Amino acid sequence: MTTNRWSGSAPIGVPASMFSPDKKSRFLQGLTSSELELVVSASTSRSFVANSVVTNQGDPADYFFLLTQGCARHFSISEEGRKVLLLWFGAGDVFGGAALLAEPSVYLFGTEMVKDSRAFIWRRSVIRELVARYPGLQENALSIASDYLTWFHASHMALISHTARQRLARVVMSLAQGIGHKVPGGIELDITNEQLANAANVTPFTASRLLSEWQRNGAVSKSRGRVVVRAPGRLFLRQV
Repeated sequence: MTTNRWSGSAPIGVPASMFSPDKKSRFLQGLTSSELELVVSASTSRSFVANSVVTNQGDPADYFFLLTQGCARHFSISEEGRKVLLLWFGAGDVFGGAALLAEPSVYLFGTEMVKDSRAFIWRRSVIRELVARYPGLQENALSIASDYLTWFHASHMALISHTARQRLARVVMSLAQGIGHKVPGGIELDITNEQLANAANVTPFTASRLLSEWQRNGAVSKSRGRVVVRAPGRLFLRQV
């Protein structure tokens, strides 16, 4: 069972004001302070060491998770035993969404911690009761699921492109259209070079090199963990 890998836990029951992950959780948006306190207090807080596997692909989806500290990623194991890295996420993000379904299900992907992390965890029966009580949680979950679909659509479209440049450019454009948010002068993505590299099936070095080239030609501007798409048409221009 996945739970055998979990380290020490403790029921929390803390006031909502103490809930302060590195960034606000979209899943909890729209709750009042009292509602937030009730939802969080119904969870258990657990810590995880780096490289620990929290959920296994194919395990019963009995728990729902909200990462409050650290960084994690989804992965899948192919029939040949190859480990394929998928979506990366950080504090404020949720995983184990299959636990929200009406019919018992299994986790589609494995989830592992990239560094020492901490998460709020709800049993399936508990989180489903909370979602029924506060419909806004379901709306938030659907919005997050839509973003995941955008991510995997971008990854799939990248696979049918011919060159690394084309694959990465298509990923950037697809994600900008799907999950980017407008800022002065462009569309901002909260994403790392490594995440883009995984989605486009290129090396992190190639992703970094192309992003630097695109920054020089004005296609994007980038900072740590963020990319602003400023001139999408320039993504496909090869530097002379």
